[in-house]
Amino acid sequence: MTLSVFFILLFLSVPIALVLALTALWYIYDSGNLVLLDSYPQQMFSAIESYGLLAIPLFMLAGELMNEGGLTSRLINLARIFVGGFRGGLAYISLVSNMMMAAIMGSAVSQIAIMSRAMVPAMEREGYDKPYAAAITAAGGLLSPIIPPSMLFVLFGVLAQVPIAEMFIAGIVPGLILSFMFCLVISIMGIIYEYPKGEWPNKKQALNYLLMGIPAGMIPIIIVLGIFLGLATPTESAALASLSALLIGKYVYKDLKYSQLFDILKRTAMNSGMVLVLIAAAGVFGWVIIFEQVPQQLATWIASKTNDPFMFLLMIVAMLLLVGMVIDGVAALILVVPILLPIAQTQYGIDAYQFGVVVCLTLVLGLLTPPVGAGLFVSSAMTGVPPMKVFMSLLPFLFVVILTIILLSWKPYLVTVFL
Repeated sequence: MTLSVFFILLFLSVPIALVLALTALWYIYDSGNLVLLDSYPQQMFSAIESYGLLAIPLFMLAGELMNEGGLTSRLINLARIFVGGFRGGLAYISLVSNMMMAAIMGSAVSQIAIMSRAMVPAMEREGYDKPYAAAITAAGGLLSPIIPPSMLFVLFGVLAQVPIAEMFIAGIVPGLILSFMFCLVISIMGIIYEYPKGEWPNKKQALNYLLMGIPAGMIPIIIVLGIFLGLATPTESAALASLSALLIGKYVYKDLKYSQLFDILKRTAMNSGMVLVLIAAAGVFGWVIIFEQVPQQLATWIASKTNDPFMFLLMIVAMLLLVGMVIDGVAALILVVPILLPIAQTQYGIDAYQFGVVVCLTLVLGLLTPPVGAGLFVSSAMTGVPPMKVFMSLLPFLFVVILTIILLSWKPYLVTVFL
């Protein structure tokens, strides 16, 4: 009956946080064990009682400050120096800019919204097919969950009780592999569709782009090196990124005004508040699942199907592709990690970091697939391209993401090489 309540609320389009919280309440009522109500608020609070979760609003704040402070446009110009002259140059610029933004924001939906506004009109003016331009920018959002810092990695680190800094390090090689695969797709499509050859900036332009881009480009370097060298925790790096974005936007580029701060802080509070409420609600839902011994029952069923860790991960990937199509990635991560991670570690000896990278990358595909596809609809809203046209143009990128997931499932050292 509890499962029926969950799916009824889900298909009635009730917000997922309420679905999880109300399902847990129904379970307590249906079980007749009303003593559990005393633990209900405690479980909600304990789910968000983590220092690591502070990184989420701080990285969101950094992204907002960068966008309002003109740092995003300088990063795009900086990317022109390195890839602007190739065939399909603007497509490469979009991808490289997304890589730099991914190393700051950690939120795929925010990144897609910002980069769609910045890149798609410019690509359309230079003769690119608009759905393809929207698809390139949306595909770049897939780098957010895997190139550090990542909001999903922060959340996975909290749920799995592994160091978030090491989780970020685990995403470096997979992020580079995925970026290479995207470059390959752009190269092939540029030849097939004869996209215009880009222009390299002249020496004067290149010097200007470099000088103006260095301050903005220092932010991802500060974040990644600080974490990689152990000089700062992810939360401290997020705070440094926010402060750097504020100072650079205000005093270096002078695009940011203090009068904008209230709106920036308001948007950050609302967006991060929604995530934290979702985490709290999922905390009590996960508590119910564990109370009912669902992980143990699922472990028994899966063990009867395969003893191979690689096949186990492929089964999980196939399941999560379906889950990600109907449930937001953050909510899905909160639901599946407490259930599946213990099985992966105890039954199959799978490393927690490999499991985390594979699961996070698989779930984020749901951002760009119907019927939910938040990233897909954000891209559509920002560009005016119908969602299904964006999706069809995205298919080559989604295909190489799936190939990358299979590769990471097969070769764990690609994730653990720096750990």
